[in-house]
Amino acid sequence: MAAYIGCAGFVAAGILGSLYQLVTGEAPKFSIALGSWLKAMGTFLLCLFVGPFIIMRNAIRGRRLEHRPIGWLVASSTIAGMWSICSGIVVMQFALVIASQF
Repeated sequence: MAAYIGCAGFVAAGILGSLYQLVTGEAPKFSIALGSWLKAMGTFLLCLFVGPFIIMRNAIRGRRLEHRPIGWLVASSTIAGMWSICSGIVVMQFALVIASQF
């Protein structure tokens, strides 16, 4: 069950990350825009849900380009996996609420 929820969280992170990149033309990163309160909250929520995607993208690029050790990739995968489970719980709860309305 945790694997299913983790996959749902990672897929949601990938979809949101790709959508962000499509709209803005730049890859998502861990930074909060401080232009206004609304913009800061939006980028915070984006980082909250896109975090596993950003971690894995950076870990794979670090392994390929900077030749980081395999332990770095394993640790990053573990962190992204746990984060995906947490965000997957939110995504699944949201899906269940939406499904119960119809």
